[in-house]
Parts: sequence; structure tokens; C-alpha cells
Amino acid sequence: MNTVKTVRELRAAVARARSEGKRIGFVPTMGNLHSGHAALVTKAAQRVDFVVASIFVNPLQFGAGEDLDKYPRTLAADQEKLLQAGCHLLFAPTVEEMYPDGMDGQTRVSVPQLSEGLCGASRPGHFEGVATVVSKLFNMVQPDLAVFGQKDFQQLAVIRALVHDLNMPIQIIGEPTVRAADGLALSSRNGYLSKEQRAIAPAIYRGLTQIAEAISQGERDYPKLLDEQKQVLEAAGFRPDYLEIRQARTLRPATAQDRDLVILVAAYLGATRLIDNLHLDLDA
Repeated sequence: MNTVKTVRELRAAVARARSEGKRIGFVPTMGNLHSGHAALVTKAAQRVDFVVASIFVNPLQFGAGEDLDKYPRTLAADQEKLLQAGCHLLFAPTVEEMYPDGMDGQTRVSVPQLSEGLCGASRPGHFEGVATVVSKLFNMVQPDLAVFGQKDFQQLAVIRALVHDLNMPIQIIGEPTVRAADGLALSSRNGYLSKEQRAIAPAIYRGLTQIAEAISQGERDYPKLLDEQKQVLEAAGFRPDYLEIRQARTLRPATAQDRDLVILVAAYLGATRLIDNLHLDLDA
């Protein structure tokens, strides 16, 4: 696996692969990789001939007071994980390489509606930062397909809309969330949890499964279900940000008639904000 740091080197390497008739897959990340990221690379390697990954901690998607400065940078360990997962090329640019003219005047990409509410309400500007950097990376790599994790369900919806609306010829693949044995979704931010908090954290997924089981058994009083589970989370030591039942494709609030649902949660455990979701197709 080669590592490059400039757009020029990236494009040259991708052009060589294309000249050999290879299909290009892409997995963008912010580094501090775990087995969930490795699963994305492995899925891409199963579908294409040449896999590009990126590691870039994007300042544009961090708000004031968020963890940009303390976000873990673990390049050497990440390179080893990517190599083992089947990555061929790593693009690890600096902020100056990605935003050579600075960020103040940077053209921004905004995806309305899907970016609003949920994490978009809690993190103003976050999805604009995500959509902008992903658009730049897609234009740099020009992949045939890109793989994203379903743990960031709203982000995945935003990226699908971005690609559709801007007519980008890229297939977007959503890879199921990878979980620890106790159900906690793998996340780089899990490393911020204390030992005691880590023991509590799986309750966030148990709550999602309890809501899903109730809906599967015919419960349609969604506000009641959500209020009850918020109380359970608070009693366990969480500070819920949101807990919602939405229509899976549009992310609009679900009605009793909707059949394709997603249950989404964000909650603080101490200073760490955890997110998770559970997709529920009542027709499956």
C-alpha cells in the first residue's frame, strides 16, 4: 500500500490504476481506525480492483467547542489496519493541501432537509462541512463506488442525496454497523469513555432494540415509546440529545402508516457524545 499526501500524487496513482483497466473504490475516514473502518475497506476490496482510502480530520465539520484538537491522530497504526483490510492507496493530506486558500472563502456544499434536525440541529454546519469535504474528495479520486458506514445514518442519507442531486457517477454502498460483543457500535469516540462509562454504554443499543421489538409487536404510540426509553437512558446515566423514529429514506418523522423505519439516538455519557441507529423494515 502506498501513502500519498498531495492531490497531484493521488490523481497520478489513480490514473495509473485506471489505465490498467481497474475499477476504483473509495473509503473516506478521519483516521483512528477500528474494525468498523476495516469492514468498509474489505467491502470495497470485494467489489473493485483498486481501493483508495483517505485519512483527513476535516476542520470544516467541527463546531466551536467540539473535539477537533484532541481528535486522535494514529497514522502508523491506521496504515497497518488499512493494509491488512486490502487498501491499495492511502491519501493523507494536510489541511493546507485540502484548503489551499483557507476555509473562510471555501465554496460550500449544502444538502437541505436531510441535513436538518437530528445531528444537524445539535451540530450546526456539520453536514455542510461533511458534504463539502466529501465532494472535494470525490472529485479528487473520481471513484466508481464509495463505502460508508450505516452507523452515521444521517450522514449516509446526506451523501446519497449529494451524489444523486449533483449527478455524480458514483455508487454509494452502506455497510452495516460493526458492534462490540455487548452491542455497542464501534466508534473512535468510544476511546474517550472511562471504564465505568464503557460498561454503561451498551444500554444505548439495548434501548433501540427494545423500541424496535415493541414496534414489531404492533405498538404505534411512538411518543410514548420514546419518552419511556429516554427515561431509561437518563436513569442509566445518559443525557439524551435526541431519540427519534423516522422514515428511513426521507428522515421525516415516522407515522403509524410508515413501514420502513429507522430509530436514531444521540446521547452524552459524561462529555462523550454517542450516536447509534437501528433500521426496521416492517415488510421484510
